[in-house]
Amino acid sequence: MTLKEMDQTYVLPTYARNYVHFVRGENSMLYDAEGEDYVDFGSGIAVCSVGHGNPRLAEAICDQARKLIHTSNLYLIEPQARLAKRLAELSGYDVQTFFANSGAEANEGAIKIARRYGTDEEGNVKRYKIITLEHSFHGRTITALKATGQESMHTYFGPFPDGFVYAKDIANVYDLIDDHTVAVMIELVQGEGGVQPMEKEAVQRLAEELKRRDILLIVDEVQTGIYRTGELLASNLYEITPDIVTLAKGLGGGVPIGAIMTTHKKILKAGDHGSTFGGNFLATRAALEVLEILEERKNSGELDHMLLLFEERLKSFVPKYPELFEKEVGTGLMRGLRVKEGKEAGDIVKAAFDERVVVLKAGKNTVRFLPVLTITKEEMDLGFERFEAALDRL
Repeated sequence: MTLKEMDQTYVLPTYARNYVHFVRGENSMLYDAEGEDYVDFGSGIAVCSVGHGNPRLAEAICDQARKLIHTSNLYLIEPQARLAKRLAELSGYDVQTFFANSGAEANEGAIKIARRYGTDEEGNVKRYKIITLEHSFHGRTITALKATGQESMHTYFGPFPDGFVYAKDIANVYDLIDDHTVAVMIELVQGEGGVQPMEKEAVQRLAEELKRRDILLIVDEVQTGIYRTGELLASNLYEITPDIVTLAKGLGGGVPIGAIMTTHKKILKAGDHGSTFGGNFLATRAALEVLEILEERKNSGELDHMLLLFEERLKSFVPKYPELFEKEVGTGLMRGLRVKEGKEAGDIVKAAFDERVVVLKAGKNTVRFLPVLTITKEEMDLGFERFEAALDRL
């Protein structure tokens, strides 16, 4: 039985797999079982923030694994405490953090915090509605799926939890607020929704208005967080202070971890929320090393330099291929090329893969680029050279 046959026989078919078999990686490069190299502009969908096979991350994981991988959250976990402190320091926010295992879990926890905020001490629900945006994506658990503002996601798995309302855009949020609204949950750059950034001043006005009305602002930074937009958080870039920020993806560099940062430190008590694996020794030690690597890259100026260079190179494809692309979109190293009507982003993604460069498809017919944050100029040049060769074949 081949590996492909084994996968198709024993693994639930929830992914439209490409059956290339990657066996190792080195920063932006992936190598398959046949020895072919690929430039990875997807980084495991924004997860491998410090690249593949990063020696510092690997050493931190191995060192921790030799000592302790897991006890439980019933006991003190040193790297967890240090990681929570570091996230507060680097973000500049006065927060406490709960650690989970994924972005969906983090968003579930954020929703629980919001619902608790809308409940009095006797357990009576006063406010419970949460406004999210159309084209948003917040995860695949039942509640996170309902929070996702894409109607196509709301099939098969009902009945869904009540209490979610979808705004067409930031301006429409104001029209939907009522006496039962407890929170607004947004992505500052919609990833699955087409790499679509929100307008900064509109977000700042919304944050001020929500604060005035005592409505929580939840910012889903599962994809935008951990220097993906050039700052630790996109919230820092937008110069706002959310009540709740959720993180995952790039925080662990490939090790599963999620986080909920909140300024409402006293809102939950022992027993209100929990996780068996969340924030264990291995995951939080890995995340500490990821933060240290990326903080060094940010402070040296290398992150910002590569960020601007990548944007400049990507923008050049729009005038060069006017029959394919409408415009360049995105922020930091979370970018995309919006494909013109009549053309298919999926065809470009496939052509690029045939040239051995990994890019992704996102909503609104967009080719999405999420390179590792430690990408080198040589890797970037090679990736764009191959991407251009793919475009020339279309």
